[in-house]
Amino acid sequence: MSFKKFLGTKGAIATIFMGVFYAVAMLGIFLPGYSAIPGNIDQLHIAIVNEDAGEYGGEIADQLEENLPFKEIATDLTNEQAMNDLEHNGLAMVVHIPETFSEDVAGGKGNAAIDFTTNEAAPQIVSSTMTSIVSEINNQLGMQFSQQTAQGVLMNFNVPEAQAAELSAQIESAYVGNVVSINEVPDGMNNSMLPMFLTMAGYTGAMIGAMQLISAYRENRAKASRTRLFIYVQMTALIVAVTSTLIAMGIVYLINGPSADLLLELAGQQVLNYVVAFNFTAILVFLVGEAGMIFNLPILLMQTLANGSTMPRDLMYAPYEWMSHISPMYYSVQAYTANLYGSISAGPFLWSMAAIGGIAMLINIMIVAFVHKLVELDTPVADDSKMPTPAEVTP
Repeated sequence: MSFKKFLGTKGAIATIFMGVFYAVAMLGIFLPGYSAIPGNIDQLHIAIVNEDAGEYGGEIADQLEENLPFKEIATDLTNEQAMNDLEHNGLAMVVHIPETFSEDVAGGKGNAAIDFTTNEAAPQIVSSTMTSIVSEINNQLGMQFSQQTAQGVLMNFNVPEAQAAELSAQIESAYVGNVVSINEVPDGMNNSMLPMFLTMAGYTGAMIGAMQLISAYRENRAKASRTRLFIYVQMTALIVAVTSTLIAMGIVYLINGPSADLLLELAGQQVLNYVVAFNFTAILVFLVGEAGMIFNLPILLMQTLANGSTMPRDLMYAPYEWMSHISPMYYSVQAYTANLYGSISAGPFLWSMAAIGGIAMLINIMIVAFVHKLVELDTPVADDSKMPTPAEVTP
């Protein structure tokens, strides 16, 4: 066989196609998706809560609202409302100016503070962006506003303007910017990436499992009814879900060391994660066979951007945001984050993921019932050696 003929074989053609297809899929999905950062940073929502009735609080609030690079800045929330939105990742940051701020600035004792509160149990880009922005805000306020207010204080004591300007530069800043974090994540990327890794482990295993189990389903169509085989497929997927979860939780316990109660909650979610992902990825495989995997991988790649681990929905371009609403991975990552590091309930995310799994299973049932053709079952062949002879049946 010549090399030219070898290149014309089914295996070689499939290999060439898959190599080109996945290169196009990965670059075509990842590069446009990540181009939203930092271009869409202004889509993040923050709140400025000014409880200070004095001139300084209002001045800072106006200055921040004018200069911060965000289109949505809420100024009509109470601190309690803003903190609740922050807990649920509805806000990226809360700037709180306390009611005593102007009084503290005028006192010049170095205890005038503004709180910049962020949620560490949020997508990574949000946490890192807010940290950078808060640092810049504090530098500007410390170097400019505090020096101006110190100069004003000195002038109130009849110090000449030129001398006041000189002395104010030597005065310790009267402003303190408190960077406050809620739902702190332990150090180490093994902790910050755990929700994503658990989700990916379950989803990827389920996707490969769907291809293999549905292949077994097709191979045995003549040996059992469609209903019986479908139930066998689901039962096997559940067994794999439990088995793989036990191993996964063992690794998580050895490396991350969560408490026993938390580990049990994570295990329950991981089983659900596998079963939901299995039925979600099985739709295309039930529909078009093993070729469904060609489409399942781009869907997986798209979900790695749309799962909310790296960026929130506010930053995503429309196709990725749409995917996040039907993505098992999105709800899985959010539920893991809430369980591991958040102070909100994981319940709504788990129910959403279960709903996606139920809808996916219903679609699979409909495909099996209405798309797959009936196959005549094999009948057992009688053993000739056990058939009665003509002499044995002669009266």
